[in-house]
Amino acid sequence: MSFFSAEAMQPGLADLAGLLCASGQVVHFARRAARLSVVVDELWRRDALAQAFAERGIDPEVGVSEEEHPLVRTAFRIDLIGMADAWTRGAVKSVPVGLALDGAALRLWALAAGRWVDNGYMLGLDPRAPETHEPLVQALTRIGLPAGLLGIRGGGPGLRLTGRRRIGRLVELVGRVPSPAAEPHWPV
Repeated sequence: MSFFSAEAMQPGLADLAGLLCASGQVVHFARRAARLSVVVDELWRRDALAQAFAERGIDPEVGVSEEEHPLVRTAFRIDLIGMADAWTRGAVKSVPVGLALDGAALRLWALAAGRWVDNGYMLGLDPRAPETHEPLVQALTRIGLPAGLLGIRGGGPGLRLTGRRRIGRLVELVGRVPSPAAEPHWPV
């Protein structure tokens, strides 16, 4: 087991950055609190993320988005202000300079938006924040997971990992399958 794997580390609030790598959103409330939310495409994802929130001492709010997709979010919390500040430039989502990903953040990213695609495993990106895509490619490369950027036509936007070694490294970092419903979507 890798020292940086999700299962080797204590769950922490910083892990929630993995949701912001996907389609997660963070908003401020009067610069005194922040809320993190993520809309996902399947109920198993929402349930697994709600459990991940609880493991980090956060009471999850689950529901559905305006478009009727599963949603999980936090309440407005003071301890999320630092993350909100780091991930926004004005009102725009932005990857923090030098983002250092670890297994726990990657696990949450895979829970929110990971899936198999032709010839590889894809970690989904936020289609509303294309300026985050290239910095996330660089962040994955820094941890030994070089990935190719997939556009909409390729099933993205997302970062596709290919090759046994890279996918094996991802498996090592993200840990076990969270539920039987996740098995077809989880890196193995």
